[in-house]
Amino acid sequence: MTWRERLIDLRPLHTSRPFRDLWIGSSLASLGQQLAVVAVLLQVWDLTHSSLWTGAIGLATAVPLLVLGLVGGSLADAVDRRTLVRATTAGQVLTAAGLVAQAAAGNRSVLLLLALVAAQSGCAALGAPARRTFPVRLLPADQVAAGLALQNVAFQAAMLAGPALAGVVLAQWGYPTAYAIQALAGVASLIAVVRLPPMPAQRTTGDRQPVDGARRRRGPTRGGWRIIFQRPTLWGSFATDLAATVLAMPIAIFPLINEIRFEGSPRTLGLFLSAVAVGGLSAGLLSGTVTRLHRSGLVQLVAATVWGLALAGFGLAGPLWLALCCLAVAGAADTVSVVTRGALVQLEAPDHYRGRVSSVEHVIGIAGPEVGNFRGGLLASLTSAPTALIAGGLGAALSVVAVGLVNRPLRDYRTPSGDGGPPPPDVPSAPPAQETVLDETR
Repeated sequence: MTWRERLIDLRPLHTSRPFRDLWIGSSLASLGQQLAVVAVLLQVWDLTHSSLWTGAIGLATAVPLLVLGLVGGSLADAVDRRTLVRATTAGQVLTAAGLVAQAAAGNRSVLLLLALVAAQSGCAALGAPARRTFPVRLLPADQVAAGLALQNVAFQAAMLAGPALAGVVLAQWGYPTAYAIQALAGVASLIAVVRLPPMPAQRTTGDRQPVDGARRRRGPTRGGWRIIFQRPTLWGSFATDLAATVLAMPIAIFPLINEIRFEGSPRTLGLFLSAVAVGGLSAGLLSGTVTRLHRSGLVQLVAATVWGLALAGFGLAGPLWLALCCLAVAGAADTVSVVTRGALVQLEAPDHYRGRVSSVEHVIGIAGPEVGNFRGGLLASLTSAPTALIAGGLGAALSVVAVGLVNRPLRDYRTPSGDGGPPPPDVPSAPPAQETVLDETR
């Protein structure tokens, strides 16, 4: 592998114009969302000066994501996914315009502000499962992981640059401008979605189950869960992610470990979060090293194991530089795990179940870290911060190893080879290689 191939794989941006448009629009939307996150946090604080109300922002965001994310999965398998994402993206733009209006009017009601936040979160949740299916329909099978890596890099960059940009915008021009930037970024994302080809859910010749109206009405995720449990590659991938996040998520322990070892400096606490993001962004920029590997199941298992071991190392680290290095390694491992899992899940799920499977992935991605943070905080309060970090990290690593040992299909999974290029922009179907059904591993 040459040094160029080790860098982030840019082939998806060259081979698929629809994916390139989608990536640009989504990248701008992510940056706008980061500005809005900071603006909402500061506006709620200005209105209430209460940590209870700033905590309520998380509730207003998480509840619609969890509830409507499942509904969105069912809708994604019942209607044209492009149409669904068009509607939900338009809803996000409208709620962003509502945020601009309330800020410009000098709103003093925190409930109105949180209602708009919840509405925007609900629109995002309804469209998220369908949006997750786009790369696998727009790219050859061997470029799906690279496409997800590009999306992850854009998100990590927005996480780094967005809050700093928000501080400048809020200080110079105030809340209306920050929310207006989010609304304009949302318009760019909407334009990209409008230009996509139609993408209805499709059956493949390898699928054994009939698709009819009665089956689709069984519930938002019933079919998705059934497919997951029938296919070892899918349940093994989700089990790996849950083991890593539920047992080792460290964010809630950061303030306590910072107080114990680094005198509680806010600057050091910020460095903890930045180190994770820098590691993730670095892994994304070098993602060509892993996205070109076909053993994506094994790559995910190794990355999740490294994540757990790195966080255990963070719990043991004394010098600040060593602690930051451990967090950077953990952030890099997390990015590799997320990218490989996302590609595997999208390639392994039959297309007419892909929306429901994506909704399960969406919920696990939200609930796992939150439960993991609660577990970490509780264990740290009962024992100590280092104990919680070490026990969680080692427990996660051992659990992932156990999943790999009992799940040979995941361990041996190989990414299907592409067929030479993506579908033409006016053809909605994916190449046959993307929809291959391996019955013995499902």
